[in-house]
Amino acid sequence: MGMISEIGRRSFKVRLLFGAIYCFLLFGSVFMIYPFWLMLSGTSKSGVDIRESAVIPSFITDKDAFYRKGIEALFNESSMNFQSTYSEASGDFEKIQIPVKIRYKFLDEWGDFIKSKNYPFYYYGVGYTGVYVSGGTNPMLMRQFKSRIYQKYAGDIEQMNRDLGTDFVAWSAFHFSTQPYLERRCMPDAMSKFNKRFYEFCAEQPFEYRFYYSPEGFYKTIYLMSHYTRNLGVYNQAHATSYSSWDQIKFPRTYPVDKNYTDQERADWADYVRNVLNLFWIGADNRALPIYQEYLQSKYPDIAELNRLYGSNYKSHSEIPLVEDVPFFGSRLSDWASFIQGWYNPLTNRLYQLPLEMTYINSAEFDFRDHLKFKFGMLHAVNKEFGTSFQDWLDIVPPQREYHCYYLMKDRTALTWEFIKRNFVTVADYILLHGRGILNTFIYCGIAILCSLIVNPLAAYALSRYRPPSRHKVLLFLMLTMAFPPMVTQIPNFLLLRELELLNTFAALILPAMANGYSIFLLKGFFDSLPQDIYESAEIDGAGEIRMFFQITMSLSKPILAVIALNAFLAAYSNFMMAMLVCQDQNMWTLMPWLYQLQNTSCTGIILSSLIIAAVPTFIIFTFCQNIIMRGIILPVEK
Repeated sequence: MGMISEIGRRSFKVRLLFGAIYCFLLFGSVFMIYPFWLMLSGTSKSGVDIRESAVIPSFITDKDAFYRKGIEALFNESSMNFQSTYSEASGDFEKIQIPVKIRYKFLDEWGDFIKSKNYPFYYYGVGYTGVYVSGGTNPMLMRQFKSRIYQKYAGDIEQMNRDLGTDFVAWSAFHFSTQPYLERRCMPDAMSKFNKRFYEFCAEQPFEYRFYYSPEGFYKTIYLMSHYTRNLGVYNQAHATSYSSWDQIKFPRTYPVDKNYTDQERADWADYVRNVLNLFWIGADNRALPIYQEYLQSKYPDIAELNRLYGSNYKSHSEIPLVEDVPFFGSRLSDWASFIQGWYNPLTNRLYQLPLEMTYINSAEFDFRDHLKFKFGMLHAVNKEFGTSFQDWLDIVPPQREYHCYYLMKDRTALTWEFIKRNFVTVADYILLHGRGILNTFIYCGIAILCSLIVNPLAAYALSRYRPPSRHKVLLFLMLTMAFPPMVTQIPNFLLLRELELLNTFAALILPAMANGYSIFLLKGFFDSLPQDIYESAEIDGAGEIRMFFQITMSLSKPILAVIALNAFLAAYSNFMMAMLVCQDQNMWTLMPWLYQLQNTSCTGIILSSLIIAAVPTFIIFTFCQNIIMRGIILPVEK
């Protein structure tokens, strides 16, 4: 029967009271759910939206926010890649704006051009293969590459390390760090088998996932702005120019001898090409061949010495050609770099150097301009065809920004889902492929529940059935164990387990928590409420204590036993400090130590994703066992 009768509930005051209670409960539930949704929203965060605090991530509903997140992922969160490719003064992904207009015909021309070229791997980068800010996250293409290697070696990480020359300690540590080959100091290790596999994988990816490196954009955004700051006025003052925007500054393919360039602009071009730009992008015309041969003859008078270092068989220095395909390592590479930068022979007091007027730049953007010039002949024909207003051939910039925007918006649904799930997939991948965390947790929780359902009921049964004279003192002692936090007993437990040589075993995890004072106290009170007549009848029928314990006491105590089992599961599943202390061998780690290690090296999105995944088993238990749990809470009170 309810506390308020049916007639009493018709009163306006009572209804008002009920309404106030429901409003209060609703208000409280909102305050409980809101932080959870913020946490769930945070699982998809990366560098571009880390400051955002919203229940629904903005990239799901807002096109501009999605574009910013998509561009960040495309450039692997590298500000330098983004700046140099788009010639952007700022590398802040939060300030990116969607292109106002997409020139579809011009975009198609660029797409057809890059598909017709078989550029080597160092000409372009591939998006969704790495992260520079969101530590721990595995983007979709990196996951695909990892899956391909994993399947090839059937999950044998040691075999993969031997074959590919890597040293990954586990599949969760599998990664590849991409870098732009624009600076001279950045050279690929193309002899690595692992790198070769990755470059082959990148070559198979769609062109919309690529961004082509721009020596011109690198010159403006990295070289010039690091020398003269982003203040264009400082640049104008140093060069005696009057540019109104950075876009007006040109980077010609060859040394700028035109009168439109100042001496300082020529000096910048020469310094950038000679000392900064990667050799991949620098070429020399045939007029430089005699100078190059003379340089090598001065450096290696004995042709046999040159052949030994180069692995060649030239008969004379006159047979040596100019370098066209720049090697990745070796004496030929260092000699070519010295020729471009300048090599001084102390014996003859002569400087050997590639003349600037014989130097030119190779890049996709210059090739695209040559393609348009060959196809249309005149600049006005290009403008007429594509609706542009270029004033000079150097004004033509490959429409990579529009190209990427078009395909990002085209694949918006798939990419949105990728941004939502990638951190969860990363955590799941880490858990499944890293150690024995899941198996150890399953074994540990199972044994902990079993022991809890045997030891605690036996102790409570003895106190309830036999009522020893000191039972109140025993109960008081059991209650006192609740007054001390588990951390107080960790050191004594560790020392005892070490003396017993039980460290790094399941016994070290289970024995310290096998008996629980609160559980015994709870069970003793429940057993006391059971009718004594049942036991008296069982004794008359000849039942022993063991039979009465299992067939009567345990059978009638299922609700409270469910609560005890749940508490044992929660204690074992969430055990972290003790598990780290007594099981320092990673082969014995449960799920929580592994997740803690992951969180130490991961971004906010990974941390929140791991917390939610870790909470799933507990949520499932509460969802499917809530009726039993409520009976275990209410039934002792009613009795």
